[in-house]
Amino acid sequence: MKYRETLKHFIMRQQTQITGTTGEFTLLLDDVSSACKGIANLVRRGALSGDLGAAVGINIQDESQKQLDVLSNELAINWCEQGGQLFAMASEEMVDVYPVPNKLQRGNYLLIFDPLDGSSNIEVNGPMGTIFSICKIPDEHDADLTNDFMQKGADQLCAGYVLFGPATMMVLTTGNGVNGFTLNPEIGEFVLTHSNMTIPEDTQEFAINASNQRFWEPPVKRYIDECLDGTEGPRGKNFNMRWVAAMVADVHRIITRGGIFMYPIDEKIREKGGRLRLLYEANPMSFIVEQAGGMASTGRERILDVQPTGLHQRVPVIIGAKNEVQRLIDYHTEFDAG
Repeated sequence: MKYRETLKHFIMRQQTQITGTTGEFTLLLDDVSSACKGIANLVRRGALSGDLGAAVGINIQDESQKQLDVLSNELAINWCEQGGQLFAMASEEMVDVYPVPNKLQRGNYLLIFDPLDGSSNIEVNGPMGTIFSICKIPDEHDADLTNDFMQKGADQLCAGYVLFGPATMMVLTTGNGVNGFTLNPEIGEFVLTHSNMTIPEDTQEFAINASNQRFWEPPVKRYIDECLDGTEGPRGKNFNMRWVAAMVADVHRIITRGGIFMYPIDEKIREKGGRLRLLYEANPMSFIVEQAGGMASTGRERILDVQPTGLHQRVPVIIGAKNEVQRLIDYHTEFDAG
């Protein structure tokens, strides 16, 4: 069997280029990847493990919580708290911060994650994923752990997602480009298969939930109308629309072949601030997209510059091909200027 660099060896090689590293970060990422393998196994077994799509309650997002959401969250916590590198974790499925118990060794890192993105696809055997982000504990540590997590996206040390599709794939950045690793089931390891992934600056493909069209702001309506007008419109070219209903899958398509993903603010969700969560979805995905040469904006502000004010804060999200995101930013600027 031809050797492919494993995720662990890849991270170790990167860490040797940084002065003063201790190896803790490598061990933490190894634990995160192991947790993702466990979630991948749950997803792969599907109905063989029971009715994983059954609703078991309502989460902090006021959304239906599925059995697989709960199992994935428990698996991630139980696996990652043991390594000694984490001080605390925050999950989309939990109301509050989860501190690593005092009886276990604590480290200097914070883990933020969405254990199962796209759980609405469980019943239809559609693609799902896990999103994660790693930060350091602030130098001025706060007694209220929630405040330690109120860091801008630009302060992330690492961000990644794992796509549970025909193959299980992790896409990762540590601030030095974006690389993809495919899970090799023969050896149980993520191996490097996609080096230096980049997003083309232009595209003819967009992803948006068109059922919300009647609630969109004029800048978004203008952009989509121009795309749909095709060669006869002001853009002079035809566009395709794609929508998977799982952010991981939609963003992965953009990372691999280009495009733009939008979940903009609209009148239906304005009071909530947006649809997607800043800490668990917008920040990690924006870090990855920017490292791949794309852009990420709310339409009015760079996502990585947004100051978090709450664990479950929501924001509008427009990410992907650089020139297309910039066009939407310009449309918002023109609209706001009257």
